[in-house]
Amino acid sequence: MEKELIKLFEAVKKAADGARDGGDLSREEDRCVDALKRLEKFPVNYDVLVSTKVGKSLRRLTKHPRKKIQDLASKVVEMWKKIAIEGIKNNRNMRLGKKDSSKSEPEEAEKIDLHSGKVMKSETILVQNVCAVNIGPIRTPVAPPKLASVVKCKDDSRNKIRELLSEALCKVSSETNEDEVNACDPFGVAVEVESAMFKYWGRFNGVHKLEYRSVMFNIKDPRNPDFRRKVLLGHVKPEGIPKMTPAEMASNQRQSENEKLKEKALFECQRGESQEATTNEFRCGRCGKNETTYHQMQTRSADEPMTTYVTCVNCNNHWRF
Repeated sequence: MEKELIKLFEAVKKAADGARDGGDLSREEDRCVDALKRLEKFPVNYDVLVSTKVGKSLRRLTKHPRKKIQDLASKVVEMWKKIAIEGIKNNRNMRLGKKDSSKSEPEEAEKIDLHSGKVMKSETILVQNVCAVNIGPIRTPVAPPKLASVVKCKDDSRNKIRELLSEALCKVSSETNEDEVNACDPFGVAVEVESAMFKYWGRFNGVHKLEYRSVMFNIKDPRNPDFRRKVLLGHVKPEGIPKMTPAEMASNQRQSENEKLKEKALFECQRGESQEATTNEFRCGRCGKNETTYHQMQTRSADEPMTTYVTCVNCNNHWRF
């Protein structure tokens, strides 16, 4: 059964790629739709979904540019999701010694802080979406629920910042094909970032207005998708954003360019330094020792001899001639 399912999915994927890349689009679309219909009728179960992981791959077709393929793929993914969840419930009940899955304890509701958008209390859930990630342990810590819109507060200026941040973070899904991005909540992250800035700096129109603008500019900058993605994925924590410098918020390319400029400036600086040499030809007038270092520089016109600067290693006496 597993081999047949994988073979059928490969046919779906091949037709879907053909309907996207060119050629006879209508014909390839019809082939893909027919294959998806066969996939919909294919007798799958929880064990097959876990072993083949086709649900994770099929989920990508829910964003296919052809509407028919997108809708049918979404339908199949939802159907498989229900099958997977039901199978997980049965497995859990078997572990607990229960035969009737309908008698399992109800899960506790989650409470969301309307001010910050964070989950205040949560119980364990059966499993995360099997069509998005691999099957994990039966009892997995619950992730914060994805918000449908920005959680607002009583301050209009703060709400405006949350909306601007969410608009910028929503662009990440169109800038990258990473599956991890699709599982993130741009609205919830926007609320957390704004709350962290408000806690650290206070109001936007206060003394830290420029710092607010710096963060907003870098998150919204079309030439800096790297920082947006890092914020959305949690690689940059909301509470750490107010402490970041503009150089740290720059794109990967800009950071690489800045590093090269620093190396070049350091090289030029070192090259321009006068090199000191050690000699015993000069006698210190203070301590009488001959242990000295010296360097020479052209301080007068080009036809004049160079000025020699001497330092005694023993007493740190300086003189020139």
